[in-house]
Amino acid sequence: MTSMSVADAIRTRRTVRHYRPDPVPAATLDTLLELAMEAPSSWNLQDRSLVVVTDPAGREGLTWATGGQPQPAEAPVMLVFVAEPQAWRADRSDIFELARGTHAWTEEFSSGFAAASTAFQQDLADRGLLREYAVKDAMIAASYVMLAATELGLATSPMNGWDEDRVKKVIGIEDRPDLAIALLMSVGYAAETRRHPGRRPLGRTVFHGSYPAR
Repeated sequence: MTSMSVADAIRTRRTVRHYRPDPVPAATLDTLLELAMEAPSSWNLQDRSLVVVTDPAGREGLTWATGGQPQPAEAPVMLVFVAEPQAWRADRSDIFELARGTHAWTEEFSSGFAAASTAFQQDLADRGLLREYAVKDAMIAASYVMLAATELGLATSPMNGWDEDRVKKVIGIEDRPDLAIALLMSVGYAAETRRHPGRRPLGRTVFHGSYPAR
């Protein structure tokens, strides 16, 4: 791992569409995945998972699912971010045990937190917002991946333009309507140099107190 500040990673990261065939070392990939799962999630539900696709057949399938985009064919690693909108209904005792074991949460806090988070999620369910919240959590993890990969000397491309049903079929969850695909991301070593296209000045995109009138 190189020595790079978060600010440097933010400023130097570029979206890369073309990759060298060099494999990502297992230890490097493990570090990247560990850092991805350090991302925060609403109510610490951890309602997002990663499917790591490295085999040629799987990447060929993702090429099909993305309409022939080059990243899955060229990058040695494809990450599929899966949002889990119904995670709050499952047993979460392991999450509470971990938090108590690290002394981050007391027993009293855990009990109150569990009740409050369940009520919050039920309200989301009533308003049809569970998928939206789970996708948000998956996207936070994706942001962590992009910055961590930059520090590790890896290139990434967050991908749009994919068919959710096809992606689900490739990763074996075509029969899981309770799950959603949040994002695809290629990971590998860049075969191209991308220049910073620039960003609008803050005066165009950052507002204080309220959004400006038309």
